[in-house]
Amino acid sequence: MEKHIVILTGAGISAESGLGTFRDVGGLWDQYDLEEVATPDGLARNPALVHDFYNARRANCLGAAPNAAHVALSRLQAEWSGNVTLITQNVDDLHERGGFDDAIHMHGQLMRAKCASCDGRWDAPKVMQHDAPCPHCGAKTTRPDIVWFGEMPYHMDAIWAALDEADIFASIGTSGQVYPAAAFAQQAAAAGAATIELNLEPSDTARHFQQARYGPATEIVPNWVAELLEQTPG
Repeated sequence: MEKHIVILTGAGISAESGLGTFRDVGGLWDQYDLEEVATPDGLARNPALVHDFYNARRANCLGAAPNAAHVALSRLQAEWSGNVTLITQNVDDLHERGGFDDAIHMHGQLMRAKCASCDGRWDAPKVMQHDAPCPHCGAKTTRPDIVWFGEMPYHMDAIWAALDEADIFASIGTSGQVYPAAAFAQQAAAAGAATIELNLEPSDTARHFQQARYGPATEIVPNWVAELLEQTPG
C-alpha cells in the first residue's frame, strides 16, 4: 500500500533563506504593533501603514531564494510513489519556487491580494497601494491575501481530511504555539499516522511526536527525505 505523507511547515524552514521567524528579536515583526498591521481594524485605521508593512515583507521575500529544505520537499513530492500533501503556515512562495506543486497555504499568500468588500482575489503587484481599486468591484478596500489575527485559516476541511488519511505526519520548523496547526500532530496520530518533528529545537508540542530530529532545516530535512526515498514506500 502506498503511504500518504502529510507535512506541515512553519517559519523555521524559511529562516535559512533570510526570512525572519515570527519571534525574531529586531526583525520585521518586532518593528510594528501587530494589532495595527495584521488585523482588519488596523487596516481600517491606517491602510497606508498596513500596505507599507506588507510591501516590506514582499520585498524581503522576493529577495530570498529557496533553500535545500524547500528543494528536498519538492524532490520528495516528485519521487515518492504515494501522495505527499504539504500544508504551510508560511505566506512566502519559497515552496513554489523550490519546485513544490499545490502547497496548501493555510495562512494565505504574500504574493496574492484580495478585496475586503467583494472577496475577489488576484496576483499582488510588488508594491501595493492603499488606495488602489479592486479590479473586480472597484472598491478601494484592497488588502494582502493573508489570514490575520482573529480570522479563520484557509482550506481547513481539506487539511483535516488529509490528516485523517496520513500514514506519516511531519512537522518542520514550527513552534507549536499557534492553533489549529499545533493540534495537527495529535489529529494525525489519532488516525494512526507515524509522527515526526524536524525542528531547530523542541517545539511546545514535541511530546506529541513519536520521533524527532533537531538541527538546521537545510541539513535535517534533506537527510530525512533521502532516508524516506531509500525505503520501499509500501
